[in-house]
Amino acid sequence: MKIEQALADLRNQAPLVQCITNYVAMNIAANVVLAAGASPAMVHAEAEVANFVPISGALTINIGTLSPDWVAAMQLAADTAVSAGVPWVLDPVAHFATPYRGEVVRDLITRGPTIIRGNASEILALSGAAAAGKGADSGDSVADAESAAISLAQSQGCVVAVTGEVDFVTDGDRRARVTGGSEIMPMITAMGCSLTALMGAFAAVAPPLEAAVAALAHFAEAGLTAAQRADGPGSFQVAFLDALPKVQPSDLDKPGRVQWL
Repeated sequence: MKIEQALADLRNQAPLVQCITNYVAMNIAANVVLAAGASPAMVHAEAEVANFVPISGALTINIGTLSPDWVAAMQLAADTAVSAGVPWVLDPVAHFATPYRGEVVRDLITRGPTIIRGNASEILALSGAAAAGKGADSGDSVADAESAAISLAQSQGCVVAVTGEVDFVTDGDRRARVTGGSEIMPMITAMGCSLTALMGAFAAVAPPLEAAVAALAHFAEAGLTAAQRADGPGSFQVAFLDALPKVQPSDLDKPGRVQWL
């Protein structure tokens, strides 16, 4: 599938995406998914995830603000997704920051994510390498994490997306880099978390590698457009949401946007 077709299909199908995400990200993640053309559901209660996952097009799990109750819901949701054939995306936010976070992510990875999306430090640490991250912020470059991403994708049998100034995506065999976006984006909380939610929306309508690349290209194009209109982080966030629905399928494949390796 071509990535531009993925965006056309997303808007035609408007898939339901269950987002188990953190308190900080809920609003912006839901708005990003809506603006892109899909339907978000911020459902995280353990009592209902087993019923909700099978009616969703995709599931996303973000560990940003953990608690034992949420972890139990994440585990049940991931297992249900695999059983129901629903693709799911894992965002291992700052998993190296505390032993508890690391334990949770190691458990979730055994439950077969379709896509893992993280910054360079998160992906390096997942592969067992030393990382220089500080909390949710990366202290490593995407280029430094490319080999780790390939190894992780091969060992886990999934797609790994490393996001940063130039994004890198691989399924362990095929690889791509995506350029675009804006230097303002890291100044706004939960942009990466909302990207994970958008990646889930694309995973509902496209194969995992193409879904990850399409989500990154959509984000990159909207970020460039927003940067031309914004005076700073506050106005950028509004301009970014305004830009998402205006991105056309042909925009995802502009020259220089995606480089297949």
